Parts: sequence; structure tokens; C-alpha cells
Amino acid sequence: MTETAYIALGSNLDNPQQQVLRAIIELEALPDTHVTAVSPWYSSPPMGPADQPDYINGVAKLETTLPPLPLLKALQGIESTHHRVKLEHWGPRTLDLDILLYGNQVIDLPELRIPHAEMATRNFVLFPLADIAPQLVLPDGISLAELLESCPPEGIVRHSQGGIRGTTG
Repeated sequence: MTETAYIALGSNLDNPQQQVLRAIIELEALPDTHVTAVSPWYSSPPMGPADQPDYINGVAKLETTLPPLPLLKALQGIESTHHRVKLEHWGPRTLDLDILLYGNQVIDLPELRIPHAEMATRNFVLFPLADIAPQLVLPDGISLAELLESCPPEGIVRHSQGGIRGTTG
């Protein structure tokens, strides 16, 4: 069965813009998966240690028949091809891919929590998500619009879509 999944993308190392653009192509190449929309990109300051570059962030909408855990493994494989190394919590990274939502499912496993545990407080996730799914309602019945009301856009900057695969759905 095909499900809609929303994937957060972020990078702040080794040409972040190229990292996220390449990741979109790699998401499209996953088995039984089609990228149906990509948000505009946003720059944001790092959440963790301040002695690292700003991030480029966005959200992709997928239609996929991959179940949640195989999708997670596929995303980790893409991160690996981008030479992601986890040295410190919230540290710099070449690529970060997180499953935000997977259909209306709620998953609470040690390796995967859906909806993403921290998405409701991250403006660099909510604003790009709203660009491609403004009417979205989370599995708990809270609308994306409600979350945005309590998550101001301070610190993030929306970039134009010029040269970037833009919103298509």
C-alpha cells in the first residue's frame, strides 16, 4: 500500500546546497518511491554547538510503498553515501534525513518515532513542511497551522527556488 511520508533534509558541511539537492535525487531513486514535492530551502543557525556553519533545511514529500523501518534504513544508507559521521549530538553533518510523518501512523520504537519527536518545536522543519502541505493535520489531530502559531520563524531565512526543484504538489 502506498503511503505519504514527509522527510526533513538538512546539511551544513561540504557544500550543503549540493548535499540536499543530491539527496532529493537519491530519494527519487529509492525503490517504489516517488518524490512528489520539495519545499523551498531555508537557512537556519545550528541547534547545537554554535561553532559550526548554518544549515540548509527543507522537506520532501514522498509517495512510497516502503514500510517505515525499511524507509529509515534507506535514508540512513543515503546519509552514509554522503559520509555522514555522528560525532556529537546536534553536531555538524553532511546530511541529515529524518522521517517526520508516515501516513497517519504513530510509531514509538527505540530506533524510530513518528511523528518525529521534536518536529513541533523546530521552525526549520515546520515552515518548509507548511510550504508543501499547508492543510496538514498530524495523527494526534493537531493541525500544522496550530503548531506554526507557537513556533515563530526567528532565525530562519527562506530562499528562492531558483535552480532548485520546487514545490510540485
